[in-house]
Amino acid sequence: MRIEARNRAGLRGFLTGYFSAVCLLSGLLLLAVRADAGVRAKDLITIKGLRSTRLVGYGLVVGLDGTGDTYRSIVALQTATNMLKRFGINVPASRIRLKNIAAVMITAQVPPFLPEGSTVDVLVSSMGDAKSLEGGTLILSPMVDENGTLFAYAQGAVSIGGFNIESIGGDRIRKNYALVGRVPNGATLLKSNNNVTFSDSTITFALKDPDFTTAVRLAEAINGKFGNEVASAVNAAQIRTRIPDEFKPKITQFVSIIENLEIDPDVKARVVVNERTGTVVVGEHVTLSPVAIAHGNLRIEIQTTPVVSQPAPFSQGQTVVVPQTQTTVTDNQGQLLYVENSASVRDVARALNALGVSPRDIVAIFQALKEAGALKAELIIM
Repeated sequence: MRIEARNRAGLRGFLTGYFSAVCLLSGLLLLAVRADAGVRAKDLITIKGLRSTRLVGYGLVVGLDGTGDTYRSIVALQTATNMLKRFGINVPASRIRLKNIAAVMITAQVPPFLPEGSTVDVLVSSMGDAKSLEGGTLILSPMVDENGTLFAYAQGAVSIGGFNIESIGGDRIRKNYALVGRVPNGATLLKSNNNVTFSDSTITFALKDPDFTTAVRLAEAINGKFGNEVASAVNAAQIRTRIPDEFKPKITQFVSIIENLEIDPDVKARVVVNERTGTVVVGEHVTLSPVAIAHGNLRIEIQTTPVVSQPAPFSQGQTVVVPQTQTTVTDNQGQLLYVENSASVRDVARALNALGVSPRDIVAIFQALKEAGALKAELIIM
């Protein structure tokens, strides 16, 4: 890319803005990712039917320093009364004070294939009007799956990763959120989470981001690895794979080989815009059609000239038409910049930053480009 300036002041302003954009001091985050290296299949796929089991339960957190539920929390009061009765202690509900006790919901997620006796983290969330779960301990609580089957028991010290301090005068200091905590390895499984049984003949892989081209490329990579037609793309999300006879006794090794295959996934041309922060993220395949932009005192003009590329004699090449784009950026302050051989949005955004256009103005320009049909990409506004 060659940039010319009509005057020294204009060139100095461009360079200053350019390096500011590179250092992200302008508030514009612009990423152009190019898939030069392959991506492992394991980062793109899952096995059909393979899923985690979600658990839920209810319990009490005790040992709080006066930050638990108040007498208005009927759920905590009834639970504490029932718990004491189980230990042979009968206390009238009207005499119980719950300052050190909090009623909580507990949740957990169990990865596939975990055997009985394994432990997983537990998330603890306050149900009542407690002020903080800091320093509390979750007492033994049952956890069930989506079918209501008893799956695990949870217990342990609650970590909130912060604190919540309130003085008598009403001053309050809080770090992080104090009503949700975690019990590391707090749930012990009563049964294994083996909810998938592999077939003796086929395995179906599912793409996390469905795409027909990526599905075909993965099927071709699998066939190239095993030397015959063992895989076929069923649709944009599923690749059905036949297990070769030599791998039927060792399916785990077969899946591992496929997971480590590298492919070049295809992605849609996207521009992601965050209006709150002024962030613009541009994908690899985003291009612009010839268009002229006037925004305030700024004017941008993009012109595309087709150039025929002729292969050498006897090279078996093909004659192709390569577009060459010239972008001209001007404003009323006398700066005139020429950006040659640039058909990408990245160079246009850099030129906008160089001329001092605010990030929110850049967001507005990209939205206008999409409305005009000049932005050849999907525009996602967050």
